[in-house]
Amino acid sequence: MRQLIVTAFVSLDGVMEAPGGEQGYRNTGWTFKDIEFVPEAYEIKAREQEEAGALLLGRVSYEAFAPVWPTMTEEFAGYNAMPRYVVSTTLKEQDERWPATILRSVDEVAALKETEGGPISVHGSAGLGHSLADAGLVDRYHLLVFPKLLGAGKRLFSDADKDATNLRLVEHEVYSNGIQKQVFDVVR
Repeated sequence: MRQLIVTAFVSLDGVMEAPGGEQGYRNTGWTFKDIEFVPEAYEIKAREQEEAGALLLGRVSYEAFAPVWPTMTEEFAGYNAMPRYVVSTTLKEQDERWPATILRSVDEVAALKETEGGPISVHGSAGLGHSLADAGLVDRYHLLVFPKLLGAGKRLFSDADKDATNLRLVEHEVYSNGIQKQVFDVVR
């Protein structure tokens, strides 16, 4: 079974919306504002790209990434080369600039996990992340926690009324700019 990893930039209060400058959010681009760039804090992002066997996105993230990521040939060479999947009930066709297989349900993601291959990496995609976690499909979280409080915005975790999920911290580091790397396995 393939491991499903949710990876996110997140504020200390749990907001993950528009970290890179996506339109429509008042604090858009918050990972770049008032935070000193420390390259070693982003080592996990390069490692994720090397280790992932597939990329999984929700429709909104896919539509934001599709026009941009294919042009970033050095930064995202691995993601541009690997199989991509987008989960959507409304998307009619893939973006030809960045082709992806369209999945229509969380059940189809569960079936994808049963296939052969490396880990499935979920980037952005707050709504999809909620659905996957609520369905018990997430195996690991890779988080870069920024020392910011953003207040409103899409959250990493859903507010569904469900049984507690225990996590095991398997890797962590704190960087000179205050960013914390936190890697958690979901305890089953």
